[in-house]
Amino acid sequence: MTRVLIVDADFYKDLASELVRGATAELDARGIGFDRVSVPGALEIPAAISLASKRADGPSYDGYVALGCVIRGETSHYDIVCGESARGLTELALTRDLAIGNGILTVDTGEQAWARADVGRKNKGRDAVIACLSLIELKARFGV
Repeated sequence: MTRVLIVDADFYKDLASELVRGATAELDARGIGFDRVSVPGALEIPAAISLASKRADGPSYDGYVALGCVIRGETSHYDIVCGESARGLTELALTRDLAIGNGILTVDTGEQAWARADVGRKNKGRDAVIACLSLIELKARFGV
């Protein structure tokens, strides 16, 4: 049975909850088991996935769903968080062959974030699950 770990950054708790709601609805609809952990911000998501992927005594995951939101502020911190969280996820996927669906929103405004997180609109939590499951299927197809 396929099992997925959802890692969400709860810096923006309401947005994270909506992203998780979209993700879990998709996993439930497909009958896929999942666990969830929360971290403070988007920069911690790659570290959490890395730790979970190394866990020898616990559940093994077929894939990972990264959920969070980074909203542009007045400083360059936005660019660092966006770039480094994406780089960290990509590095994990490429060096450890992990199936990761990246649902970390990078937006200019709260309105843009809600348009993407809302399950009745763009539902990026669901989209991150679909990306993760697609990569799980590719891993199986290529025998990885």
